[in-house]
Amino acid sequence: MTVDIRVIRAGQMYRYYLRETVVGDGRRPARTPLRPAQEQAGVPAGSWMGRGLAALGLAPGEEVTEGQLRNLFGERGRHPYADRIEADRLAQGASPKQAYRAGALGRRVTVTGVDFVFRPQPSIYLLWALGDEETRLVIEAAHERAIVRVVEWIEDEVAVIRYGKDGIYRVRPPGGLVAARFRHYEARSGRPLLHDHVLLSVKGQRLDGAWGSIHTTALYENTVAASALYNELVASEVCEELGLATEPRTVTEGRRPVMEIAGVPHGLIRWTARRSDQIATCLAELEHEYVTAVDDDGEPRFLPVVSERARAKLNQIAARKTRPPKKGMARSLVQLRADWKQSAILTSGVPADVISSLLEYARAAAAVIRARVAAVVDVVLAAVDVAATVFVMNEGGRFHRRHLLAEARRHLALVLRGRCRGPGLDDQVVAAAIATHCLDITEPKTIRGLEAGYRLYTARWTLSDLPARRRRAPVSAPEPPADPGEPAAPRAPGQDAGEREIPRVPLQYDRAVLAGAVVREQLRATTATAVRGRAYDVVAHQQAAMPEQLLAPEPAEAEHDDQEPEAGRGEAIDMKALRALRESRTDVEALDITAERLRHLQDAFTAAADRAHTTMGRYTHRDDAETPHPARRDDQQTHRPQQPGPHRGRDAGH
Repeated sequence: MTVDIRVIRAGQMYRYYLRETVVGDGRRPARTPLRPAQEQAGVPAGSWMGRGLAALGLAPGEEVTEGQLRNLFGERGRHPYADRIEADRLAQGASPKQAYRAGALGRRVTVTGVDFVFRPQPSIYLLWALGDEETRLVIEAAHERAIVRVVEWIEDEVAVIRYGKDGIYRVRPPGGLVAARFRHYEARSGRPLLHDHVLLSVKGQRLDGAWGSIHTTALYENTVAASALYNELVASEVCEELGLATEPRTVTEGRRPVMEIAGVPHGLIRWTARRSDQIATCLAELEHEYVTAVDDDGEPRFLPVVSERARAKLNQIAARKTRPPKKGMARSLVQLRADWKQSAILTSGVPADVISSLLEYARAAAAVIRARVAAVVDVVLAAVDVAATVFVMNEGGRFHRRHLLAEARRHLALVLRGRCRGPGLDDQVVAAAIATHCLDITEPKTIRGLEAGYRLYTARWTLSDLPARRRRAPVSAPEPPADPGEPAAPRAPGQDAGEREIPRVPLQYDRAVLAGAVVREQLRATTATAVRGRAYDVVAHQQAAMPEQLLAPEPAEAEHDDQEPEAGRGEAIDMKALRALRESRTDVEALDITAERLRHLQDAFTAAADRAHTTMGRYTHRDDAETPHPARRDDQQTHRPQQPGPHRGRDAGH
């Protein structure tokens, strides 16, 4: 995810934010005022945002002061101007207790806020770091507007104030929320990482004017949907403003692909992944300790296989163990950008001319993609894919609306490839999925269970309709670890530390992809009469979601590969753009798709489509659905992940 969330508590946690986070993750010198410390760190001042500022006498974009932060987040949820209010009341003759209450925002709380960290995908902040000044400003503006849109969505659709006995009553904060935003430029490793910390206060005002606390659990539950919305907004605006396009790239085999800017080399993304490599190495060591740990009786302490939940916990431990110290001397953004470009040229392995002309290479790749990938969104088919994926990915096949919404936003980002979508399209896909493919199984025990966002759903299909769940590979009993005094067991030739084979629970995303294809095939077979009137427009829909290398027009002959395309042939590939695309080491080149392989794939799809058309007429007269046909042009998986290239992308987290 590109949006993380952490809770802020009054006390030591708040002091950490005031000492380090608000000054660009640097070490704030003792007794240094906030603004001079930010200037020394080379980061801009924090700014207020949110619709709830008016009730506190603040304005959007106003600079955040240290006293305001201390009152709102450090003093258990007081008014940002609590000191001034208290002094005025004392001057008017009020008692100290009455003056203190006048500066409070409802009851005192321990959890005073949450920290949302927004960062774009690596290919976007690489363009921000290595591009020209105009590119930097465009990306920063898109980044800021996306944050504002996500905060507005949280205010309108997510945030609730609990009140009454045991918090049984919930209401949206009609006046909105209050947040302080702080900009950071680099990661702990010193690599570029454009990101903002948005400190969201839990204080909100109800309709009666009373102040209550935002339910932080609801914020945690909707973080994935917020991350999907932020990614989609940033990518679409950057692509529209700079003439770019996105493409799916596999980061971890078996997981869903991530959408990156096409044309940005894998080598540059790997150059920024120093921190991820350290975490991955430490994680492998922790997983080995996990599966071999025994108690005093020699019995395994844990399961002999690493589940997804255990892997997530171990990943957090690995991140803490490998966390580097704070950065040293502060540098301005101009100096940082110059140092990043020089470091990338010297250490990334990407040619210097590609780094210097990164935007031009990305535009050339976008021209190829936009010329042959149509932006077609079929709400009916999108609802099938979204429902099938969520049904398989959630344990027990039960899910809430927020799961469908997050998957719908991911689906639209994959289909549109960086193009802007109409407002409310994600809600339309979710509504279609719930109405057509979901069954409400809610058994509310509280008022909360009756709310639309907390209703429980499952798919209308049975498990027999989908591919069988993959069985776990048999795992032999782990051997007890060697004595501390014995030498380490020899590794296999060529195997480094952290590269041992660790038994893990298989990932479910590939099964979710197959489930969507099976459901679509069954819908075609069982409802052929109903959908043939609209021709079941899979072709146009899937062309927008299939990997580019399967959509390329027939290439020129090998001996004429250096010739320019004929004039007037609209479907021909621009050979200059294709060369730039290959030189930039995108997935097309990484998969080594040659002209002969492209021609063979096209012939195979054409033959399969011809066979399918001859048998389509018999669907109406069949009583039972037949086995799904082989892969064909109108039946490709919408979320078909690409094979990883020679340069693996960075893992989750930056």
